[in-house]
Amino acid sequence: MIAEDIVNHNLNRVVVGACTPKIHEPTYRALVESAGLSPYYFQMVNLREHVSFVNPSSKEEATEKAKALIAAGVERALILDDVPLKEIDVVNQVLVIGAGIGGISASLAIANAGIKTYLVDSLPSIGGKMAQLDRVFPTDDCAI
Repeated sequence: MIAEDIVNHNLNRVVVGACTPKIHEPTYRALVESAGLSPYYFQMVNLREHVSFVNPSSKEEATEKAKALIAAGVERALILDDVPLKEIDVVNQVLVIGAGIGGISASLAIANAGIKTYLVDSLPSIGGKMAQLDRVFPTDDCAI
């Protein structure tokens, strides 16, 4: 019905007051996009957590708060801008900054995945704090 209304009424924004955006917002955004409208022209107002859950005893207060939140959602929708998608060429290379044990491990894992990897550090040697140790606990292995 929402998709039909977007097309039939030539809508340029959609505001939905409903349950949690965490679960439902991606669905609504996809629906808005399928109707030919930018998914960024969709505004969701969370009535479940912001109204129902916090005002269980007073229906009048809950209704007034819901109306205020919907009005705010409409005002926000008026200033939403489209975010154009851009495609850019990606160079399949990685720069790892910091040649401590974490940087070395990350570099090895990335390089083993077939990606060209650059490892840099501000110090002239690699190893970070591990290079300053003789042995490591609990195995008493050599740190270097």
